[in-house]
Amino acid sequence: MKLYLVRHGQTTGDIEDRYGGSYDDHMTEKGREQLGVTAQKLVGKGIEVVFSSPLIRARESAEIISQAVGAPVQIVEGLEERDYGVLTGLTKKEAREKYPDVVESHKDYLSTDPEGEGYDDFNRRVVDTFKDILTRNDATVAIVSHGGPIKMILRHLGQPAPDKLDDGHIIELIS
Repeated sequence: MKLYLVRHGQTTGDIEDRYGGSYDDHMTEKGREQLGVTAQKLVGKGIEVVFSSPLIRARESAEIISQAVGAPVQIVEGLEERDYGVLTGLTKKEAREKYPDVVESHKDYLSTDPEGEGYDDFNRRVVDTFKDILTRNDATVAIVSHGGPIKMILRHLGQPAPDKLDDGHIIELIS
């Protein structure tokens, strides 16, 4: 199976400097433009289905890709970003004022934010979801998600995970 892992485009939370995670926000106009460029790079690649995180920013991104490549979107629970608990949706400034210790510990991806999703639970959820996608008979798929889940998939496959994924970033893999 050929896979294209795609990170969603710029969001309102990005420009408001918010902790994303499970915060459900829309893409900006710039984000839609970014995904238009990303979608054009995927035209002609034979994508049969676009799997998407249920969060709005990923669904909007998946729809843009779907229209460009002519493949249906399938929303998949389990591809959503990690739940950051008390930090979710707060601006970085608000978070530093309310939870300075949590902000500091959040820098270590292995730590769990209060009321948030633990690293092992997050990893298990994403990897199990990814394994389910691999059981399908599709030859070529796109998975539209978020930085955290994409890094989990790469680690699971023994691939290097970049520190940061740009908006609309595409990673091509063959499983």
